[in-house]
Amino acid sequence: MTERATRSRIPLKPVYGPGDVAELRYDEALGDPGAFPFTRGRRPPEQGASAWIQRELSGEGTPSRSNAQLKYLIGTGATGIDVIGDTPTMAYLDADHPAAAHAVGTQGVSLCCLDDYRQLYADLPLDGLTVSQSLPPLFGMAGFYLAARERGIEPARLRGSIVQPPFYCEDCGYATHMPFPLRLRMTADSIEFASREMPRFHAFLEDTYYISDGGLDAVEEMALGFVEIRHVVRELRRRGVPVDAFAPRVAILVNCGMDFFEEIAKIRATRRLYARMMRDEFGARDPRSLAVNIASHTSGLSLTAQQPVNNIVRGATQALALALAGVQGIEISGFDEAFRTPSPEAHLVGLRTQQVIALETNAARVADPLGGSYYVEALTDELERRIREMVARIEGLGDPGALCDRGWFRGLFQDAMERHARDVREGTRPQVGVNVHRMAAHEDTLLRDVAEQKIEPSREQVGRIREHKRSQDSRGVRGALAGVRRAAGNPGENLMPAIIAATAAGATIGEMAWVLRAAYGVPGDPFGMMESPL
Repeated sequence: MTERATRSRIPLKPVYGPGDVAELRYDEALGDPGAFPFTRGRRPPEQGASAWIQRELSGEGTPSRSNAQLKYLIGTGATGIDVIGDTPTMAYLDADHPAAAHAVGTQGVSLCCLDDYRQLYADLPLDGLTVSQSLPPLFGMAGFYLAARERGIEPARLRGSIVQPPFYCEDCGYATHMPFPLRLRMTADSIEFASREMPRFHAFLEDTYYISDGGLDAVEEMALGFVEIRHVVRELRRRGVPVDAFAPRVAILVNCGMDFFEEIAKIRATRRLYARMMRDEFGARDPRSLAVNIASHTSGLSLTAQQPVNNIVRGATQALALALAGVQGIEISGFDEAFRTPSPEAHLVGLRTQQVIALETNAARVADPLGGSYYVEALTDELERRIREMVARIEGLGDPGALCDRGWFRGLFQDAMERHARDVREGTRPQVGVNVHRMAAHEDTLLRDVAEQKIEPSREQVGRIREHKRSQDSRGVRGALAGVRRAAGNPGENLMPAIIAATAAGATIGEMAWVLRAAYGVPGDPFGMMESPL
């Protein structure tokens, strides 16, 4: 990267002028906010350009401890919640699995069974709140569905989203040890189920955040995201699901790094690419199917362990870019993210930062305030062109699912992370406190007492799950798990009803995942430490 190029290596000129947008046709490339191709925003100005959902990524320790976190955030003004599972939960392991002991509750909340979801959502207004979930899709949705229904809330009223990571989870963070055909089926089944039973819920949340935080640049982030979206859309259409039945509830969770204008242009280009793709290639006709919902989490990769107080500035800068880009939801990474899940102080700083931008700056009172800028429009065009070309190159290599199975994408992530590390090491990517404006360790004390507080693995949750298994109705659980096995063996059957029935019967995520893996011919326990639950 040079100082005259964006992070995606797009060359930059000292100044831009009319010649840089001479080919721009307003109706074709921009349109008014709320109108095709939605470059300038998903909503018309009268619906409130600045009305994004303010939330903070949450989850730590036991479900009841995380419930207290969520109530604290709502009490300080959060308008939505986002729950992330701990590493064992994201790997479909129960808290009592021997390989999970060191990590239970340390990087998210441990959610193993229905009672965990009851505790997590206890006394929260589930019918008046958007509940975003960074959780395994089948199981997170089943727990949410049942916990709400037990409280008399119809699932059709539930709002929120859940991430769908079938392509890249094994390569950059969400290792599930499930074969690609099963991951794709779990994604398609949960989206298809939600299109009928939970029509207000965004069950198709394309998560390009974790793709990007693997070191990829803006072009690579969105190209891989579009490859995954296109593959899932084709799978749903192959099943006969009408595109307008699910497309209005597709959302994208993008990353936002420190290249301020490139991140704004990336979001504008994504809205335009998506609208054209859904209309021209997949035949969507409902206007809501063309206007993708975009939310963002600010970049964890941009944060540093050195001088953690600088991370507050990084979060504010990235959130301002998102407000100017007109996204529907913002989450700011905790300034202590290099050390731990967000502390109460980091949660409060992130939320207050959003509130200052929303209420005091007027930055997002006007829709797409940077629209018409020679620079932003030229950058938006260039990003769209590069993303579209990279998608075509990848799809030209053959079936993307087969590429995924062969580990082809893993090479991209490895190269990107090596490139990022080299750029930081050699100083071509300046990072204040890391390779420029460094500070002696004994002077680097501001907020360190908060940032470095350690979180111990939750022994309480391990004990709760062991007790749950000892006291569960073993006959009922085995019968429900046999239902999951039968459903998994029938490719034409949707897995969601069987997963919901098993969750209601008391089965755990580890037990259900064991059965699913075995049905697809891979070891039920990837570590060979747990017996079959059947």
